Amino acid sequence: MLIVNCGALWRSAIFFSFTFLAEQVREYLSEIGVHSLKEIIGHTELIESLTPSPSFPTCGRHPVAIPNGEGSAAAEKWHTIDFSRLLHKPETEKALYWDRGAFTKVSGVKDEEIIKAAEKAINSGEEVTLDYAIKNTDRAVTTMLSGVIAKRYGEAGLPDNTINIKFKGSAGQSFGAFAVKGVNLKLEGECNDYFGKGLSGGRISILPPARSGEDFHAEDNIIAGNTGLYGATSGELYINGKVGERFGVRNSGAIAVIEGAGDHCCEYMTGGRVVVLGKTGRNFAAGMSGGVAYVYDPDHTFDYFCNMDMVELSLVEDSVSRKELLELIRQHYLHTGSALAGRMLDDWQRYVQDFIQVVPIEYKRVLQEEQNKIASKTPFPASPEGEEYCSLRAFNVTFEH
Repeated sequence: MLIVNCGALWRSAIFFSFTFLAEQVREYLSEIGVHSLKEIIGHTELIESLTPSPSFPTCGRHPVAIPNGEGSAAAEKWHTIDFSRLLHKPETEKALYWDRGAFTKVSGVKDEEIIKAAEKAINSGEEVTLDYAIKNTDRAVTTMLSGVIAKRYGEAGLPDNTINIKFKGSAGQSFGAFAVKGVNLKLEGECNDYFGKGLSGGRISILPPARSGEDFHAEDNIIAGNTGLYGATSGELYINGKVGERFGVRNSGAIAVIEGAGDHCCEYMTGGRVVVLGKTGRNFAAGMSGGVAYVYDPDHTFDYFCNMDMVELSLVEDSVSRKELLELIRQHYLHTGSALAGRMLDDWQRYVQDFIQVVPIEYKRVLQEEQNKIASKTPFPASPEGEEYCSLRAFNVTFEH
C-alpha cells in the first residue's frame, strides 16, 4: 500500500516552483547583460512603451491590437496615455535602489518644534504646557515626540500630565498616534482619520471650538474621522461629538468615551472600555472577543445594529459596572466639558436605565470564573457596604491579576 505524504509533496512543489522562477529570472537578466535585479532597479530606459501605428500597430517584437481598429474610441483613448512621468529617470549619481542606509530625515514638521519646547520635560520630567495652532496638513502630530520619550523611558513613559499640549484648528491624519504615557493632548476643533491610532498610554481630548453658538449641539455633529483608536493598547480618549466608521477596531486596552459612531465600531476589540453616549452604525462589536462597551440606547433599537455572533447584551444592573460607567462619564465631562455628559451626571439614576452593556460571551465567562476563584480564596472583611463592597474588591483584584 502506497502512503503519500501530502505535506511533503506540497513543500517540494513550492520549493521547485520558486527554484524554476528564480532560474527563469536569472536567464532574462543574462539576456540583457546584468547579474542581479539590483542592477536594473530604477532603469526605466529598459522599458518599451507600446505606441500603435495606423498601418501595423507594433512595438519592437510585440504586435499591439487596438479594439475596433484605428479611429475608434479605444484608439483615441490610447493616444492620450502619457508614460513620460511614470518612466522618468532622475539624473543622479546616487544609487537608484535602497543601499540599506538611513532613511531621509523628516524635517519641517510641527513635532520638531514641540520636541524642542518639551526638552525640559523629556530630560528631567519637568511639567510643561504648550499651545499651538494646527492645520490639516499637520499629520501624525506628537508621534515623533512619543518616539523620543519611548526611546528614552520605554513603555513606562513619563508621569501623568508631564507634557500638556493644547491645539486649535483642524488636525490632519493620525493626530496623537502612538501617544505615550505622560503626553496629554487637547484639541479644540476637529481631526481627520486615524486619530489616536496605536494609543500607548497618553490622553487625548477632542472638543468643538469654544466659540460654538448656543444652538450648536456637539453630540449631533461629527468631529473626528474614521478608524480612530485603531490598535490602541492603553491610554484615554474623550471626544465631545460623533466619530466616523470603524472606531476602536483592535483596541486592546485603551479607554474611550464618544458621543456617537458610524459602522463597525469596536470591531475585533480585545480589551479596554468604550462608552458611546449616542447612536451607533451597523455591525457594532463584530469579532469583539474582549473588553466591555457601554452604549446609550434610549430608543431601545441597539440590538438591531449590534453583531451578536460573539457578544451578549444586558442592562447595566450590577453596582460594579454602574460605578465604572459613572466614573468614565465623569472623566469625559472633566476633560471635554460635554453638555451631554453633564446632563447625564445631573440625572444619573434616570439615564443609567437606558445604557446597554456589551460583553463578549467567552470573555464574560472567563472573568466570572476568575472572580469565583478569588471569592472562594479571599476572606473579605465585614464592612458596612456589604455585598457591593465585596463585589467591587473582587472586580479590582481580577483586573490587577
